[in-house]
Amino acid sequence: MQPEAEDVARYLKANPEFFEQYAEMLAEIFVPHPHGGRAIPISERQIVTLREKNRALEDKLRELVQFGQENDSIIDRLHRITLAMMMAGELDTLLASLYYNLREDFSVPHVAMRLWAEGGWERPEFGSISQEVRVFTESLTNPYCSPHPMFETTSWFGDDGSALRSFAYVPLRTEQAFGLLALGSEDVQRFYPEMGTLYLKRLGELVSVALAKFLKA
Repeated sequence: MQPEAEDVARYLKANPEFFEQYAEMLAEIFVPHPHGGRAIPISERQIVTLREKNRALEDKLRELVQFGQENDSIIDRLHRITLAMMMAGELDTLLASLYYNLREDFSVPHVAMRLWAEGGWERPEFGSISQEVRVFTESLTNPYCSPHPMFETTSWFGDDGSALRSFAYVPLRTEQAFGLLALGSEDVQRFYPEMGTLYLKRLGELVSVALAKFLKA
């Protein structure tokens, strides 16, 4: 009765000295090349396997380095936008700085915001808001990304709204929600439901704290 392949594998794993005792025999064993039909010595097959593993590790390392560089870049941009908002002495300056930095640093040209707070401000951000938008904002614990605009928010972007194909909605709140920051893009892949929203959440927190200085929610 011939042993099963699993039995042979278990034996070799449990007896690594086998490879030392029968080194000459191993040099005579040929196996198929993983990328061709020719047979190669088992030792060469091991080298091929190690090279492939090494390439996979190098690819993973390059990927991690790239992610690290991208994260560093985002952190730098968040730092700049934070400083700009902190330096703003009035609401108009704060909003101008926010929109400028989102456009120039984050390449988000389509930005809209609605705020429901007292103060008698005559700005588009304090325009009328439906109850659905307020309820939607209150329900958000994290930013929400979608290929479709929520409720009447398309009109917030003016004439550009009809050309937008992806949206990110960032709730603004302190103890309770007092506004909604909306970002739009013509690129359907710019904001999508499965994307990570950590930095959008951080942005929302920064904007919320900066606005709270000027608003009475």
